[in-house]
Formats: sequence, C-alpha cells, structure tokens
Amino acid sequence: MIKQLFLNNKKNPWFWAFLVIAIGLFFAMPMMSRSAGNSGDEDGFQIPQGENVLNYYASDKQDTTCLTFQNLKYYGCSFDVITAKWNRVFKVDDIARTRHTANALCGWIVVLFVGLIAYRIGGWRAGVLAMVLMFLSPRFLGHSFNNPKDIPFAAGVTMAIYYMLMFFRQAPRVKWSTMIMLALSIAFAISIRVGGLILFGYFGLWGLVWIICRTQWQRQALDAKLRKGQNKTGFFAAMDSKAVVGTIFWAVAICIVGFLLSLLCWPYAAQSPVKNTIESYHAMSQFAIAIRQIYDGQMVWSDALPWYYTPKFILSTTPFAIILGWLLYSFVGAWCRRYPDGSEMLQAPSQTNNQRGAVVFRDNRMESFMLYFVFLFPVLWIAYTKANVYGGWRHSLFAYPPMVAVAGLGFNGLIRLFEKENAPAWHRIVKYAAIVLPFVLMIGPASHIVRNHPYEYIYFNKLSGGTDKAFGKYELDYYYHSGREAAEWIIDNAEPSPLQTGNKIVVGSWHVNSLVYYMRNDTAQFQTRFVRWYSRGDYDWDYAVFTLTGIDPAYLTNSKVFPPKNMVHEIKVDNVPIAIVWKREDKNDYYGAQLKAQGRLDTALTLFHKALEHNPYNESALINMAEIYLQKGMPDSALWACNRFFEIEPGNDNANYFAAYAYMMKNDANQALTTCQNILRHNHKYAMAYQLMIQIYAQQGNLMGAEQVIQQAMDADQVSQQIMQFYMQIKQAQGLNQQQAAISFYRAMANSLNKRGKTKEAALYESYI
Repeated sequence: MIKQLFLNNKKNPWFWAFLVIAIGLFFAMPMMSRSAGNSGDEDGFQIPQGENVLNYYASDKQDTTCLTFQNLKYYGCSFDVITAKWNRVFKVDDIARTRHTANALCGWIVVLFVGLIAYRIGGWRAGVLAMVLMFLSPRFLGHSFNNPKDIPFAAGVTMAIYYMLMFFRQAPRVKWSTMIMLALSIAFAISIRVGGLILFGYFGLWGLVWIICRTQWQRQALDAKLRKGQNKTGFFAAMDSKAVVGTIFWAVAICIVGFLLSLLCWPYAAQSPVKNTIESYHAMSQFAIAIRQIYDGQMVWSDALPWYYTPKFILSTTPFAIILGWLLYSFVGAWCRRYPDGSEMLQAPSQTNNQRGAVVFRDNRMESFMLYFVFLFPVLWIAYTKANVYGGWRHSLFAYPPMVAVAGLGFNGLIRLFEKENAPAWHRIVKYAAIVLPFVLMIGPASHIVRNHPYEYIYFNKLSGGTDKAFGKYELDYYYHSGREAAEWIIDNAEPSPLQTGNKIVVGSWHVNSLVYYMRNDTAQFQTRFVRWYSRGDYDWDYAVFTLTGIDPAYLTNSKVFPPKNMVHEIKVDNVPIAIVWKREDKNDYYGAQLKAQGRLDTALTLFHKALEHNPYNESALINMAEIYLQKGMPDSALWACNRFFEIEPGNDNANYFAAYAYMMKNDANQALTTCQNILRHNHKYAMAYQLMIQIYAQQGNLMGAEQVIQQAMDADQVSQQIMQFYMQIKQAQGLNQQQAAISFYRAMANSLNKRGKTKEAALYESYI
C-alpha cells in the first residue's frame, strides 16, 4: 500500500512537500520544546497525579491518593501516566524534558492529521497548506510544548475526526485498520478529558448524515432508471438496510471498545465506568473553580465572563490567513459534489463498485458540513452555556484543528478556480499568486514565532491590535511559561545580600512550583518560598519572580510604580513584559508585618514609615498601616494610607474596604455604602463588602436594605456564617421565630440557586424546608 502511494505520487511535488514537512516537523517540534518552561498545570497537578496513578496500580490499588488529589480524579491522565512510567523506567532526572518532548509529539500528531484531513478532501496541496497553517499558528504551537491536557486531547480528537472521515468513506465495508485506529483515537481523547465523550456525538451525527446522503444518492440512481410516469422510489425503500445496520453495529462497537480502553489510566472511572464517568462529566461541565483575570482591561472572574469571551479570543488570536481561508472554503468548494478522482459533477453520482464491492460515493458536502460543525459546535456551546473558562481559549484548542483543515481547503479551492483547461494566460499568474497568498499572510505569525520562542502562545493578531497592544488588556503569560527563564537568570546572576536572614538566597514567587523544579539542583544556594503579589512585603525574600498575571491593569499601566525600581530582569514578548525579577532592597515592610502580627502596632508603624521612605508606594506597608490605624481608632490616618494606595491602584479591594470601614467609623454611612458598592462592581465575590453594608443598614434600622444586600450575596455565592446570622436576626425582628427564620433562609438560598441553574445545590437547601 505504501509502495503504491509513492508510485502514484512520484511526480507530484505537493506529495513530496507534504512528506518532507511532516518528517521535518517530527524532529523540529520536540527540539523546539527543549527550551520551554513548565506550564501552570504541570508541577502542582499533572506530574504528581501521574505518579499517584502509578502508585495506585503498583500497590494493587491500595494507595488511593490519586482518588483524592485535588479534583483530578475526574480526569483521565494517560499522558501523565505514560510519561511518568517512562521516567521511572529510565531513571530520568529532567522529567519535564520527557513530558515536553511527548507533548510536542502530540502537537505534531495534530499537525499531521490536519494535513491528512485536508489531503483526503482536497489533495496533497491542500494537505501541505493545512499543515503549514497549523504549525505556524502561534497559540497552538506554544501550547504544544508544555500543555499536558489540551494538546494531547486535541491530538486524540483530531485523529478521531480523520478516522471518522475514513470510516464513512469506506462504509459499509470498513477496513480493520480504520476501525482499530478510530477506537484508539477515541480512547486516547477520553483518557485525557472526559469531554472526549463529545466524539460519540460527532460519530453519531456523521453517521446520520451519511445514512441520509447515501440513501438519497441511491434513491436518485434508482429513479433515473424508472420510466416516465412511474412512481418515484421512497426514501426508506431506497435505503440499503443491511449496509446501514452493519455500519451502525461497527460504529457502536468502536465506541464501546474506545470507552473501555480509556479507563486503563483512569482509576476513578474504572471503579464504576458508567456512574463515575457521568459524575466526572457533570463535574467538569460545571467547573466550580473560578479564576480572576484581566479581560478587556478589567479584572473579571472567569465564571462571570461575557458569552462571547471564547469566540472573541479565537478571532483575536488566530492568524488572519486562517480566518480568511476558513471563510473562503464556503465559496470555493465546500458544497461541491466530486467524483472519486476529484473532478466536479453537477448530478448525483452513479453507483460503481470498487475491488471490495463497496459503493463509491464522493460528496464534499457531508465532510465539509462535519468539519465546520466540529469547529463551531464546541465554541458556540461554550458561548451558549456561558461555561467557566479562562486562560484564553485553551479549553477549546481541540476545536481549532478542523478550522485549520478547512482553511487549507479554502486556499486550495481558491487556487483551483484558476486551474481550468484552456484558461487564459493571466489565470496562471493569478494561480501562482493564490498559492503564495497564504504563505505571505503567515509571515507575521512566523515572525512572531521566531522572535518570541518559546513564548509563541502569547500572540494577538493585527486585527486585535497585536500582542504589544494587549498588555494591560488581557492576560499574557497566563500559563506561567516564563518561570524557567526567570529561575535560570537568578541561578546565573543572583548574589548574596546584606539583607539575607540566612545562608541561602530566598527566592519568592506566586507560582513557586516552577522555581522549585528548575532550582532542584541548586538547593545549597537557594531556597524557594510562596509569596502573594499583593502582600509580597509581608514575606521574607531576597529575590522574587512574578509572572504578570492576575494583577490589576491599573497597576501595570501606572508609571509611578511599574516597572518597579528594584526590578533587575524582565522577560518580554514583542517588547512588553510578561514576567519580572525583583531584588529586595529594604525589609522594613517585612519586619513591620512581623511586629503587627505580634500586636506591637506602634513599633510596626515606625517600620512601615521607614519602608515608605524607601518606596513611597509600598503597597504592603500602606495596606498594613491602614489596618493598624483602624485598629487604633484613627480613621483619618487610615484614609490617608488608603488614598496613597489609590494613587497606584484605585480599584484595590482591600484598600477600598478599609476606606469604607474608616468612613463608617467617621459616621459617614453614605460614603461607606458607596465605597462598598464600588468594591462589588469591581469584585462581586468580595464577601466582606456585603457584610459591612449589611452592618451599616442594620445600624440605620433599614432592614429592607440589609435584606437586599443579603440577596445580592446569595446570588454571588458569598453567604458566610455571619451573613446567615444577619438574615436570621432580620427575620426575627420582622416577627418570625427562630425556626421560621431558618426555613425562610433555606428557601431564599434554594430560590437563588435554582434561578442560576444550580438545581443540585438548591435541592440540598430544599430538603431542610
């Protein structure tokens, strides 16, 4: 078969280009991954869970850590288990390199199968165009180095789509190799994410379309043989029931085998394949963990993003060439019927038998419809359900390969418009221009890749203003890739300081796991420590690494404080910073925080003032001073500290809360309430603002206002024990006894949850009524 492939294409330059590119990228992509850092999911989640699953099986299922670690029991982790096993067997020290190499090979599989999908529909040239477009997609390429969930999942989905295409081309006599590879593809996808179950839906829809199209073709062929005046053949009369039933049987068998194979590295689902898989699906489709991030220049919770978040991000970060090619295909070949040799036809094809006796039908419309569907459906479903997504659109990466395959077919269709026989000479010029067009349009993304390796995934297209204009508007290095470069810079450049409190240089970071990994061989000189961004002055550290994520854009765009004067290194993409390294020049804020915790407030204030002499906009010192002044009953001094803080970050939640509290102490209830309302507009999950507003309304005797705020807290899932007690007190003041007040609270909570679609949680409260 392979020999025949080469013989049939020995004079086809596009076949050889496809082969050379595929082989070249097989080596190039793993090599490129060698310089990538660890992603945010690797050190703290995926690497430990891979080890946990291995221990589960090695201990004869006695070590059940994998069933309780984080929420990872709901994920298959075949990628993590396979790479962990490799590292154990071969005693690999640099386990990240193994993972990144394997990750890049999964990315290569995506590139290859995108090319194969386009080839099967449009020929080798379409395959080449699709492969090039896929590889030069910066977001995809960057994730292919170290994203251990989304890229392997995309590989499984893309392979499955290809083998579904082949399955229905060969049906009803499908080759064993096709069925085996389809089952393995489905298994691999589900073994990474339970969302791989979507492939069953794709398979079923494709089968339904195949049955309708095949029967319609057969019906047209039969009708063509009837004499004039005879009744036309009915749809079901034309259906080849034996072929349809046989195809359905093998499709169901493939799905069952694929699902069962997916359980091999998924202990939780293997314990109860149906029940626990359904539970995992619901848990992942209603992901509870929300992350606060920059979106459109504002700090926004991921579960409160606008419905168009994912579509907008795709349009903003996909190269224009791919968007153009995707749109073109609808006009230049997507809905054409074709003979098996690829030539166009205007009428339904006749039935011809191949060597295996199967009926040969070629109709681009069915395959084009499915390629558009498998891209659009997940994106539109996320938009419709307002799913809790974050980190750009990495959760939708699996939908991107079909889009790129369509883009390759679109450019190929444009070229074919000018390949007609006996066409005028100028057609040839336009044809070559059309061939060059996608490559010219991809110069920008290719340049981004070369300039910014290994941070390719931090990319915004020119339609959105470019990557440099995205700084302060969107998260850039949201997956913490820059941790490696920062750690290596510290290892090479950090020097002991007189401020050190021990023999080791203490390196702090918000995302400390990456530092731990890349400094694992330098523990004699360095010690790592978790440090929160907004309270970094409260910790003891000598150098700090901060990836610029989750930071209010008002701070990042404020020239008074950013870049900080004690920054000693920055990592940039397209001339905007994605991470910084700080060197500690003063520790009065740290010592002041220690004294504050001990209750020595006056001495702490003295040290905080010294910290402000060194840096007038030291956030940790200012926020601590505001709190101390409130504790000492000095609201004017607290407002001074808060107002100084507002010069650098007006929307800071804690500073605004302390300001509101100070206004309350000054009996300025209206200003206190206004400040709390501003906090909640900025961060609807800031529970203390609700509590303070309820307290103020209660002091005013405004029980209706207090009850309205409690309702807002319920709708924001921010009901604390204290807020519950406030509600009970209000209802008792309105004449209810304690039991009636409790029932009223449970009913209010159930109503709030029901109207937000959280029926399971609501049922729990309803059970108390």
